[in-house]
Amino acid sequence: MPFANLFRRPWSSQARLEDKTVLITGANTGIGKETALDLAKRGARIIMACRDMEKAEGALKEVIQGSGSQNVVIKKLDLSDTKSIREFAETINKEEPKLNILINNAGVMVCPYGKTADGFEMQIDVNHMGHFLLTHLLIDLIKRSTPARIINVSSLAHFWGTMNLDDINSEKGLCLSTTSEAYTVDTDLWRHLNAPQAAIMKMISPFTKTSVQGAQTTIYCAVAPELETESGGYYRDCAPANYSRSASDDGTAQKLWELSCRMLSVSWD
Repeated sequence: MPFANLFRRPWSSQARLEDKTVLITGANTGIGKETALDLAKRGARIIMACRDMEKAEGALKEVIQGSGSQNVVIKKLDLSDTKSIREFAETINKEEPKLNILINNAGVMVCPYGKTADGFEMQIDVNHMGHFLLTHLLIDLIKRSTPARIINVSSLAHFWGTMNLDDINSEKGLCLSTTSEAYTVDTDLWRHLNAPQAAIMKMISPFTKTSVQGAQTTIYCAVAPELETESGGYYRDCAPANYSRSASDDGTAQKLWELSCRMLSVSWD
């Protein structure tokens, strides 16, 4: 990360979001919580989708107190469980008349290898499959709420990562080192690091972004008027940015899309 990022000021905009409903996954900590706080200050209705409801209660109080807005709610969502995702989406579709901004923010990193209730490897499930299904289940509501935006939070780690579509559940081996080395925002995602990894991250922590700094690009993508008609872009430091060569491979993207649909038993119109 460029050293200049240490002194980068939060992105500034006076844009308001009254009459907008925003759903943020993983909003009880880190980038998600900072995003919720900022967008609540702008007048949006905020739905904080969280797995740990005890932590969510604490985050809810912080966001309400920090923003002065009472139009903030928490909802239970476990992205590692398709049953939870479907129940959550059913509630949102039933109770919310509109959904203007969906921010797929929740994620896990370097967690011990394990499979979810649906038989998926934990990281691919939470970071990809869960959000893929959630977006699928909410897409009609989002379309009815246009102008609307869907924001998928990523990181520089994708430049180093590799994807094996023939072993999507990493049953033949799971490589975790590139993710921990490449992630450049200090958040709770680091909680699964082992002792050597934690020591390395502690040494480089002065050169990483804080959660507030890390949230700025998400906020920019949710708020910036000039992005209202944009689609499919990748952004870093509140500006369009280049992404990896593999991420621009339409053939691989199509294969991943089709594989995800098969594994989740869904189809998109």
